Amino acid sequence: MDLEKQDLDMQFGNNKTPLVAIWMVTYNHEVFVEQAIESVMIQETKFEYKLYIGEDCSTDNTREICKRLKEKYPNKIELFLNEKNLGGSLNGKQIYKMCFESGAKNIALLEGDDYWTDPLKLQKQVDFLEANPDYVLCFHQVSILKTNGEIVDDFITKVPENYETIETLARFGNYIHTPSVVFRNIIKEFPFEFELSPIGDYFLYMMLAEHGKLKYLEEKMAVYRYGVGILSRMNKLTSTNSNITLYTCMASYLKDEKLKKIIFDRQISVSTMLYNMVHDEYKNYFVSDHYFFLRLKTVILHYKEPKKIIKKIRMKIINILGR
Repeated sequence: MDLEKQDLDMQFGNNKTPLVAIWMVTYNHEVFVEQAIESVMIQETKFEYKLYIGEDCSTDNTREICKRLKEKYPNKIELFLNEKNLGGSLNGKQIYKMCFESGAKNIALLEGDDYWTDPLKLQKQVDFLEANPDYVLCFHQVSILKTNGEIVDDFITKVPENYETIETLARFGNYIHTPSVVFRNIIKEFPFEFELSPIGDYFLYMMLAEHGKLKYLEEKMAVYRYGVGILSRMNKLTSTNSNITLYTCMASYLKDEKLKKIIFDRQISVSTMLYNMVHDEYKNYFVSDHYFFLRLKTVILHYKEPKKIIKKIRMKIINILGR
């Protein structure tokens, strides 16, 4: 088969190789995952697509739901049932690898707790990428589903001016929602820094932006669930530490000195934030002004009644630790 005929077959669905591989990871999403998967299955396209799901040993009914839907759509779903819980990062990277090696020309992203709302979403984004070879990634507006069930406009991210370039992406951070992304399958292998990064999506977008521009479609074609995902549930301390590790890995990976400087500046800013956060949270426990050491001076001064004072110290420490 000549290459032109093969391209046509892939584009119009006459070949088993999908034109789009859809990445999905799921863990304890029994309330959400069926809606997520069905929102993929209703896509109306002129090409073949396939959904790759990594189910990470959920403790609820997520696995059973995924298996049932795999039976319902046997030719459209590849289901990977992990034998042990890998965690979101390793599970995600495993499914990235499966999508990269699928032979698909493009890859779309959708986590198991979000969902698509426009049945023409994939077709619109693929059409854009096909018509604009200088663009490597296409994303779009999303709606936000709050924990009270209200669907609102996006209040989490703001797409900046000149959003198309890698410099803007480095300077402003991640303004791209995962369920909105379709990108060209051009990453051949992950660098070791990506493997070590606790946050994969932003790192991936930076890697892609080295090869072309980013396109933002001002159409709402997906819903992001706020307060449900792993990042949403992280406390500020854990989230800040993850960002420091991300920027460390990214700075190591990048070769362009200007980009490295931008990422280093972000890393320093977040590191300072972490220090202030820890100090403000735990300043009462620091040695310099710790209650125990202040009271220890009292014990020394009032050595005639140590048992009474030590009892007071013990009760105060118990109260502090119990808060």
